[in-house]
Amino acid sequence: MKVMLVNGSPHKTGCTNRALEEIARTLEDAGVEAEIFWIGAKPVGGCVSCGGCNTRGACVFNDTVNEFRAKAAEADGFVFGAPVHYAHAAGSLLGFMDRLFYANGRAGQPNVFAHKPAAAVASARRAGTTAALDDIQKFFTISQMPIVSSRYWNNVHGNSVEEVEQDKEGLWTMRQLGRNMAWMLKCIEAGRAVGIEPPAQEAGTWTNFIH
Repeated sequence: MKVMLVNGSPHKTGCTNRALEEIARTLEDAGVEAEIFWIGAKPVGGCVSCGGCNTRGACVFNDTVNEFRAKAAEADGFVFGAPVHYAHAAGSLLGFMDRLFYANGRAGQPNVFAHKPAAAVASARRAGTTAALDDIQKFFTISQMPIVSSRYWNNVHGNSVEEVEQDKEGLWTMRQLGRNMAWMLKCIEAGRAVGIEPPAQEAGTWTNFIH
């Protein structure tokens, strides 16, 4: 079992990464492999609605989005983390997720996210974390991904790694999130061992609000 943890901060070893490290260590203690993926310091734009992924099966902008998607195919669970900028999740992570999730499952390519547990994590100096968590979790709810919770909101506070270290409750929350993720993955694995597979899908019908 493996969990991919996405660091959506422009700082590779900043506050968001410190929260993800706490989760990763807890997962590994529970026997689950963990890998932290940094999206980088360059601005990441969102989907331009060009439709290219409908024929390519991948985003036309070949950057960290496609790199991560290749890794996601082999993962069993996900944690997406971001700092708070202006009371919402960092724009680069949201742009990254826009393109990642929009291109997912296109042109006959497999859906690499459906039915895989996911969690959102936010870091902030002071406030805005709950709005940021809501930003991120919406991607999960429309992708058939079970959301993993913790004992409190999945956030840490601090303006530096040293300050995050002082947020004992925040780090406790990250550890519990790691334990809950490991538990859910093991429950899914146990279910599959006795023949319980993801639910069947139907083709469905696309409608617009004006119809």
